[in-house]
Amino acid sequence: MFQRHEPIAGMPGNAAALTMSQAIPLRRVGGDSADRPGWRDRLAQLDLVPDLGSNIGSAEWWRGLATLTLLCGSAVATFPGLRPLTVATTPALDPADFNEARAQMIVPLALGGDTGRHMAATDAVRPLTQTPERPQIELTATLGRGDSFARLLERSGVGSAEAQAIADKVSGAVPLADIAPGTRIDLILGRRASRTMPRPLDALAMRARFDLRIEMERVGGQLVLRRIPIAVDATPLRIRGRVGDSLYRSARAAGAPPQAIQSYLRVIGQQISVGSDIQASDEYDIIVEHRRAETGESETGRLLYAGLIRGGRPRLSMLEWTSDGRSRWFEASGVGQQRGGMARPTNGRITSTFGMRRHPILGYRRMHSGIDFAGGYGAPIHAVTDGVVALAGRNGGYGNYVRLNHGNGLGTGYGHMSRIAVRPGQRVSRGQVIGYIGSTGLSTGPHLHYELYRNGRAVNPSSVTFVTRALLEGKELAAFRARIRELTAIAPGAALAPMALRQIEGPKLGSLADVASKRAGEGI
Repeated sequence: MFQRHEPIAGMPGNAAALTMSQAIPLRRVGGDSADRPGWRDRLAQLDLVPDLGSNIGSAEWWRGLATLTLLCGSAVATFPGLRPLTVATTPALDPADFNEARAQMIVPLALGGDTGRHMAATDAVRPLTQTPERPQIELTATLGRGDSFARLLERSGVGSAEAQAIADKVSGAVPLADIAPGTRIDLILGRRASRTMPRPLDALAMRARFDLRIEMERVGGQLVLRRIPIAVDATPLRIRGRVGDSLYRSARAAGAPPQAIQSYLRVIGQQISVGSDIQASDEYDIIVEHRRAETGESETGRLLYAGLIRGGRPRLSMLEWTSDGRSRWFEASGVGQQRGGMARPTNGRITSTFGMRRHPILGYRRMHSGIDFAGGYGAPIHAVTDGVVALAGRNGGYGNYVRLNHGNGLGTGYGHMSRIAVRPGQRVSRGQVIGYIGSTGLSTGPHLHYELYRNGRAVNPSSVTFVTRALLEGKELAAFRARIRELTAIAPGAALAPMALRQIEGPKLGSLADVASKRAGEGI
């Protein structure tokens, strides 16, 4: 009922006013005809599609039903009907064309025909009741790792009895253990008497060893074995060259095998520092096992000699030599690898040191003549260095006890074991398991009591560091140096010199004509 006006200058505040004509609307005289809606407005307001779910039975509802009926009738009256669509189709084939097309769907004729057209089988072709067998089957089998020779033949189709007989015959020429895994064996299986029987072996050929080839063939119903020796040159391969920027790359470029270079670096690394002691002007000298067959094959073995030359003189000469039943690397003077430091007898932490202490069980102070190592029950105990077992068994308060003699008056003892893994008189090496941690004897829990003896008296194990070095003397040293002179006398690359190669005699495997021609000759 109020109309807001903007403030007028000179008047405080705001004022609102409403006229009478705005408050009470006045009806116009003669305005009924002007406000009445026309037919267009009434037609626009007409709802021809009302909701037939509401106001059922009303005039509006009946008007919507009439509209729906009219629309459905119009749709049915104008429906064009269903009739198939006609498209272009290929003409039907007559029987002759159909047979020719069917032949093309299977496979073309292998050898063609007079007309060059592909034809299907006619009624003159009769199906075979039994397909003929091949007179021979040629195949190649490979001996796997852990496989046996007889089992390989059985998998290839040879009968079990004949396979075992063939394996026994081959073992008479070469031990079956000498046949390396991966060896390829060429076989010919012959015709069998019936389909229920295995095929007999007609021929066999294989490279049994690097220096031996074996062939077998059935002659007069019996398998005859033939050994073919292969000449082998066993001259070691010597590779020598300048170190340059990289010893490894230089040796690889000179033809040294990767395994030989790695072995060479490990050997010389025990005497000098590979990273700082080797100069670019030095020369490496590598000698490895090498065998070459007259048929052209070659193989490389282990490292035999490792040398380093500086200024034309040998800086280092190392040769692998077997002494006292052990293979070790010795330098040219006959001195073997040096081992410094005492190995830890077990991985546990030290819980008690050498010296006076109060005994946890006896209750009074007395000398503790070793070191105690904590450890779980059954943890392994290792020999700290090479030695011989002097005692292995029960030993008073030590419980299960092992004592080792290491030479030069030194010895070690290991107590409270749960189980002993060595016997008296046995030779043990550094790091070898000699027993397992336990709690036998005067012990409050599983641990290792470790002692060190010098001339029979216990000393502090922490104050001693073992240094062992093998040394060759007398005739053994002379033989060692003679071997070095023999190897270093080999010229670099002498093992690769040309040799008279002969064509390996191929297996007597192939067609029936090949086997027949062989039997017609001198045979085996």
